Amino acid sequence: MLRTYKAILWSLGLIFIFLLIYESNESNTSLVFGRETPTYRDIKRYVNKSYDPAAPSIPCDSSCHTQPKYRREETHQTEACVICHMSAEQLAKQTTAKSSPISQHKRQLNGYLVENQKAARLRLKGKPMILPKIDLMVPEGMVYIPKGEFIMGTNIRWEDEAPEHVIYLHEYFIDQDEITNADYKKFVDASGYLPPRHWKQGSHPEELASHPVTYVSWYDAVEYCRWAGKRLPDEREWEKAARGTDGRQYPWGNAFYEDRSNNPQKESKGTEKVGSYENGKSPYGLYDMSGNVWEWVDAFYKPHPGNQISSEEYGEKYKVAKGGSWYNCLFYNCGISAPSYNRSFLVPITKNSTTGFRCLKDVTSSQ
Repeated sequence: MLRTYKAILWSLGLIFIFLLIYESNESNTSLVFGRETPTYRDIKRYVNKSYDPAAPSIPCDSSCHTQPKYRREETHQTEACVICHMSAEQLAKQTTAKSSPISQHKRQLNGYLVENQKAARLRLKGKPMILPKIDLMVPEGMVYIPKGEFIMGTNIRWEDEAPEHVIYLHEYFIDQDEITNADYKKFVDASGYLPPRHWKQGSHPEELASHPVTYVSWYDAVEYCRWAGKRLPDEREWEKAARGTDGRQYPWGNAFYEDRSNNPQKESKGTEKVGSYENGKSPYGLYDMSGNVWEWVDAFYKPHPGNQISSEEYGEKYKVAKGGSWYNCLFYNCGISAPSYNRSFLVPITKNSTTGFRCLKDVTSSQ
């Protein structure tokens, strides 16, 4: 009996040693050390307990996002989610380490916070907009935004959108439409820049030529605008162009209508041709400032002036995207994304099927 007991203990000891060796070998060939397709066991070893695969800095292309299979609260422990997103996070870290950040040349901010906020809001809130006559040569495909005050932010929704405040901006031009696949193809052909990863043989499907370009990072957007002799709008410039001066919630007014944009509430399945919603234009005549795709802007995700609520997300890690998209992001607890004051934040190397951009051009004295 004693011999049998010792034999069992000896066998268990050998099994334990074998498992230790196996674990060691597995960890040395894990995601962090080079394995192309990490296992669930590999990844769980490196997952921070506070990490949330449902809200990653780098989204993946899984159908889980367009046809969610899991509830958000389940994704911390769901094998497919953890493997996909931790792989993407590791790739993001490697890419960031190898690349040098691109920054637009420093420029003076286009405007300032108005001093008497209460009086300014009373002047503007709900008052009819009067568009001035202009004697300027407006660049092709662009819209003129006059100088003056406008209401930015809101007091009725998310904390990062508050407070409602008045900003004065100088005049500028901004693209009437989102940059399309056809536009971006001209840039790729002329500059040798890498095309979006979902294009086949370096070109977009012909039927998507007039759809907004997607799978472009913030850096890609900066490079395109620079090539075009323009720049990305900052968050304030974008929001004024979207909602005008009177504090409206949407480009067309204060009531939401499903038929005025390409939005998830009407069960949209993807991007649509730019400029498809005549009744969804902004007060200045811009198309798709709500829906179709989120649009990168030249702004870090920081609190609005006067916002005293702290957030660990604020700082210079994330860039802001505006306008909402065709995709239903309620899975990420984002709320309705259609309002013009809505703010999304992404790490700047993010590329996905819901984010694009448009460009801005400063008005010069020669114009």
